[in-house]
Amino acid sequence: MINLKVKPFYLKDEDIKWVEDTLGDMGIEEKVGQLFCPIGTTDDKEELKALLSKIKPGGIMYRPCDGVVMQETHKFLQENSNIPLLIAANLEAGGNGICTNGTYYGKQMQVAATDNEVMAYKLGLVCGREGGAVGCNWAFSPIIDIDMNFRNPITNVRTYGSDPYRVLKMAKEYMRGINESGLAVAIKHFPGDGVDERDHHLLTSINSLSTEKWDDTFGMVYKNMIEAGAQTVMVGHIMLPEYTKKLIPGIRHEDIMPATLSKELLGTLLREKLGFNGLIVTDATPMIGFASAEKREVAVPKAIAAGCDMFLFNKNIGEDFAFMMDGIKKGILTLERLDEAVTRILALKASLKLHEQKAKGTLVPDKEALLQLKCEEHEKWAKECADKSVTLVKDTQKLLPISPEKYKRIRLYVLEENGGGFKEGASVTANLIEGLENAGFEVYLFDNKKLDFREVFTGSVNELKEKYDLMLYVANIETASNQTTVRINWAQPMAANAPWFVKEIPTMFISTANPYHLFDVPMVKTYINAYSSNEYVVQAIIDKITGKSEFKGKNPVDPFCNLWNAKL
Repeated sequence: MINLKVKPFYLKDEDIKWVEDTLGDMGIEEKVGQLFCPIGTTDDKEELKALLSKIKPGGIMYRPCDGVVMQETHKFLQENSNIPLLIAANLEAGGNGICTNGTYYGKQMQVAATDNEVMAYKLGLVCGREGGAVGCNWAFSPIIDIDMNFRNPITNVRTYGSDPYRVLKMAKEYMRGINESGLAVAIKHFPGDGVDERDHHLLTSINSLSTEKWDDTFGMVYKNMIEAGAQTVMVGHIMLPEYTKKLIPGIRHEDIMPATLSKELLGTLLREKLGFNGLIVTDATPMIGFASAEKREVAVPKAIAAGCDMFLFNKNIGEDFAFMMDGIKKGILTLERLDEAVTRILALKASLKLHEQKAKGTLVPDKEALLQLKCEEHEKWAKECADKSVTLVKDTQKLLPISPEKYKRIRLYVLEENGGGFKEGASVTANLIEGLENAGFEVYLFDNKKLDFREVFTGSVNELKEKYDLMLYVANIETASNQTTVRINWAQPMAANAPWFVKEIPTMFISTANPYHLFDVPMVKTYINAYSSNEYVVQAIIDKITGKSEFKGKNPVDPFCNLWNAKL
């Protein structure tokens, strides 16, 4: 039985009446439509009208686009939907999670490196204000995964680090900021990513912790976030086998399901033990971790039957809708469970006052709200976060600070992979060169695509010494979905851009994306982590390596990757 008057809905009698009346007026097909939160693929009004007429979805989520386009699209959707929509976005690092012209405040691990909860609160405010400016009301954030495994290719800088207590304190403050801005959160990815070294976009991954260890880490974080009022939980395509075996003694290994299809993890663990009363949404269902776990015609209704209330994205929404309807006919999904899921969807909407905003025509604000995108205050906060987060991991050769008098000629190696995986970061090359040249250095960019084969095969040590005073590496290899590793792939032939010369010429390595590159360059004696690739971070890096500003960041993870020689 759902109690709509308590956490996290806190509905009043008139709100409950709207939920009950709305549910009572809906046929089965309309209820099934509410279960779906498809990805937005167009701003074409006729296509959107067709979606709203045929499926009548409960929500929608777009990838980032220009703020004006996003606001107009969201406004059209809300004006043409009888029941207000939940409009979601991955507001993890700033307003750039929904607007290409929004503020890129900083990745969660950058915020964690400040060791200052105020920075997390301000991230929440930026995300909430800028997301709200274009009509978003649901944030698929904060990420409360714990980055226990440095090899994991997707958690990494998207998390608040490896310390569960730091993850909790940062996530709570982020949630406070975004809730104050009027948006609901979705804490993710239950039962917890970051233990496996694989990506559940590509397979069903595993959280292999014992029940006791899980309770002390992920369970502790989830329980406290739920008690603090988290409105929704996003469930990953991640198995938690030790808990499943505890809750279902004797279960066969082949019958263990990812959390999105697991009654015992959603019902017994999340609902009963952790006391979660809010809405449960699946992670994206085209992900292979979901798609390969069960036949789709079974998996679609089974996800709701298992305890998820909303179904995120589709392979084909018409087919998935038919699968859901067939699942009801076949008894996979009961009408009672359907009503329960839709009740929670409507209750979340009521808790956000979407029904009242719909009546007033204020679901999406006026164009004036777009002035909040990358506004002066938000940029000021982003600069502050950058200043407090850049972390000097080691300088055992006593290289810093550098100056044009001592290291005039810099050869710059930029290791950058920006394609695919819905990466949201920026290129760092132009900002780096401009900043270093403004500081008085001469910068010579190494071109990985135009290799000097004479240098690679026959060049001498003395030639390099005569040409350059400092070798500077900047790695901007982003963590993102659908990739198996986040490692350095050196240019071929002969790893032509690798730092073989660390004993010959002073060498420094800076990472603006992945804090674990010492795994591949333990020989480098000066190493800095900066976690994000925005312009504020690049300027903070230059200020710090030139001595204009001190390093203030604290390691949110072990950047040495458990390697003793990486500390030398």
